[in-house]
Amino acid sequence: MADRQQTDPAPQWWSRPEGTTEEGRREAVPAPRPGTGGEDHVQDAAPAPEARASDVSAPDAPAQDVSASDVSAQDVPASDVSASDVSAQDVPASDEPASDEPAAVPMVRYDPWGAEPLQVVDRGRTPRGIRLWQVVALSLGTALLAGGIGGYLGVLAERQSSTRLELPQTAGAADRGRAPESVAGIAATALPGVVTLHVRGTKGSGTGTGFVLDQQGHILTNSHVVADSQEITVTFSTGESVTAELVGRDSGYDLAVVKVSGVRGLQPLSLGNSDNVEVGDPVVAIGAPFDLSNTVTAGIISATGRPVTAGGDKGDGSDISYVDALQTDAPINPGNSGGPLLDAKAHVVGINSAIRGADKEDPTRQGGSIGLGFAIPVNQGKRVAEEIIRTGRATHPVIGVTLDMDYAGDGARVGDKGEDGKPSVVAGGPGARAGIRAGDVITKVDGQRVRGGDELIIKIRAHRPGDPLTLTVLRGGRETTLKVVLGSANGS
Repeated sequence: MADRQQTDPAPQWWSRPEGTTEEGRREAVPAPRPGTGGEDHVQDAAPAPEARASDVSAPDAPAQDVSASDVSAQDVPASDVSASDVSAQDVPASDEPASDEPAAVPMVRYDPWGAEPLQVVDRGRTPRGIRLWQVVALSLGTALLAGGIGGYLGVLAERQSSTRLELPQTAGAADRGRAPESVAGIAATALPGVVTLHVRGTKGSGTGTGFVLDQQGHILTNSHVVADSQEITVTFSTGESVTAELVGRDSGYDLAVVKVSGVRGLQPLSLGNSDNVEVGDPVVAIGAPFDLSNTVTAGIISATGRPVTAGGDKGDGSDISYVDALQTDAPINPGNSGGPLLDAKAHVVGINSAIRGADKEDPTRQGGSIGLGFAIPVNQGKRVAEEIIRTGRATHPVIGVTLDMDYAGDGARVGDKGEDGKPSVVAGGPGARAGIRAGDVITKVDGQRVRGGDELIIKIRAHRPGDPLTLTVLRGGRETTLKVVLGSANGS
């Protein structure tokens, strides 16, 4: 920028606030650099405290050349100097009398490099003392920390104190031995000889139970478990599984025998005597209800000699089972079929075969056990198993008559005619030799009452072929007693 003379009004960058003294001005304006000549002018200037711009006219003071390079407006804050503060007091006073010529007014040249800069470094607020809220926060945090530590130490002290809660427990290793006649003892003895059967057939697959009969690998189960089987898999209590083959079965007794090969360490179960079983005797059932292998349940003998029929799905009666069963309240469910019913000595006294549920018409009918289970007496199972192992089939004891199954009266009535119009009493058979006639009503077998044809068949099949029986017969309103020796017929 070109230099130009300064005239009234005075430049704002050279003005000062009202009421400032010469000393204040001197403090506000940095001293000239040494050797510039400006020092004498500043020192010789006489103070004029109340002088204003109107007291000295600008034309009377010669203009002083000031270049833009000598003065920068940014070196002096605009707020500190105003145009109204420029007055004659800036002109140094002289003791010489005034002359006609205007006196030269020395100008103070501002040297931005001659003193410390006017800028002030902002070093932030001056640190203050600790405030009340800080004291409160610190106190609260300290109290919380102290409370937490105190609570933790209190819990530790409570746990380690002599008044802590400790529930009593049997010390030392538990005695795992069980009495042989206990349920646990019976289960421990029998489980190694019980197996689970998984059967796959043309109509689907199913699960049943069986138990080992001998070291040759023969296993006894129910006929309905392996009926229509194409593949049979036997799983032992150890988890080992092998394939088994069907030896034979008899639907009339609902018994079957399968065999495994190449299995070592077989543990056959001991067979008891079902004729010695009494009502109230404790029993244990083992099976795989709903494919839950090695399930153990316990109960008692609820009744003996209970006539039970099962099957009959074919419609011709060839698949009906007639069982003079042992009744038990030990829980038996689907999958228990073929499993052992054991006495207190772990001897097999029955083969679990059937359960009784609620009536089909009953909306509350249950699909599982309601405490009415039935087992084939082991004496009958033993005889049938022996025949199947020996010949592949079993024989049935018979009296050689055809019964009227539609008879609704008390007892079993001999039919008027047999199948295909043949006589109801087989000529030369056991019944004919004993004197039984068509129309006779058999009311008792060995003194035990018979209420229907099913019960008569059950009572007869509870014996062996060749066994003698005493029959009570009602004929023409009169009872008579007949002796009969049971014959034999091939089973189905």
